[in-house]
Amino acid sequence: MEERTRAYLRGRFRDHYRRSDVSLPPAADEREWGYIPWTASPGTTMVRHRSLLDLGEIGDFLERERPRHVYFSAGRYDDPSADSMDAKGWRGSDLIFDLDADHLPGVTLGEDTYAEMLETCKDALFRLLSFLDDDFGFSDLTVVFSGGRGYHVHVRDSGVQGLESEGRREIVDYVRGIGLDFEALISRETVAGLGRRTPVEKRTLDVRGGWSRRAHRHVLELVEELAEMDEEAALERLQEFEGIGEGRARAVLRAMEENREEIEAGNVDVHSAFFGLVRTIVAESVARDNAPIDEPVTTDTNRLIRLPGSLHGGSGLEVMRLDRGALEAFDPLEDAIPETFRNHEITIDLSEKRHVELGEISRTFEPGSHAVPEYVGVFLMARGWAEKGRE
Repeated sequence: MEERTRAYLRGRFRDHYRRSDVSLPPAADEREWGYIPWTASPGTTMVRHRSLLDLGEIGDFLERERPRHVYFSAGRYDDPSADSMDAKGWRGSDLIFDLDADHLPGVTLGEDTYAEMLETCKDALFRLLSFLDDDFGFSDLTVVFSGGRGYHVHVRDSGVQGLESEGRREIVDYVRGIGLDFEALISRETVAGLGRRTPVEKRTLDVRGGWSRRAHRHVLELVEELAEMDEEAALERLQEFEGIGEGRARAVLRAMEENREEIEAGNVDVHSAFFGLVRTIVAESVARDNAPIDEPVTTDTNRLIRLPGSLHGGSGLEVMRLDRGALEAFDPLEDAIPETFRNHEITIDLSEKRHVELGEISRTFEPGSHAVPEYVGVFLMARGWAEKGRE
């Protein structure tokens, strides 16, 4: 990046912060702060082990330093500005979840567009929130668009603050479905066998919550899908599952038809062939329903995370705290564009062809000089794909 480009971005970031009111996280003075300045060196220079006292009033700091990236710690400390983690005196940490589109199953880098990647990431976010709300019952959650390719979720319930890395890893394993045992999801009850002298064991999926309920939902989806098909199509559909031939497929269909209410109540023991199918569906449900979070972020009690309200120095987009009720409608490629960068054009120079989807722009720019909306220019320059042109 040329110095002219850096100077331009530094100046426009400062203009943004002059117009913005950035709110602090809870217990801000107990947290470590860090930032990355706009430097000429090829590597990344992180300034960290700062306290809020070191930075001063956050608005003044942002306007004065106009940093490329700004972070605060998940952890709270006795002395957040101490140079070593041991000397800081750890008090507790928020539980942080990071979803990054670059690392999600179903995202193909180089093929999926930026918009497609972010949409896939939002789907993963809703799955994560389902776990945090329904399975864990957390109540103090903050959802944040990272300003780049994903989302952060901050959990600040008092019950998580004292968890060390191992306890946090258990939460990671649960939401990712790691080590999930099919047999552990099955409840067993001894009941009197119809027409038999000896009791039998009834196996069910708990429909009330957790991974068991998620698996049961997929079972019912298949039951409903097959009920809408004619017999030939239903048999073909069932034979797509490994280990199911025509005979077992007919047995499964018959069991579904004769035991619909039992299956809806969670009974998966209506036929041996049906039970085997359920085992397969459960394995598939883990792949479909898990939340592919970045494990090191959650398990690290000292993690630094982006400050909501700051700008992402790799995109020029705002790191946004999001209202839960507005998540469905949130469009990061429109809603996270800072007002500072709207309503006027700048000139940029491109050395390579680049495709941009941002705001009202969806087009491929050929190499050369272009007049573009400033938010597009800032995005391309922050990415390192363009230099500031001469006006």
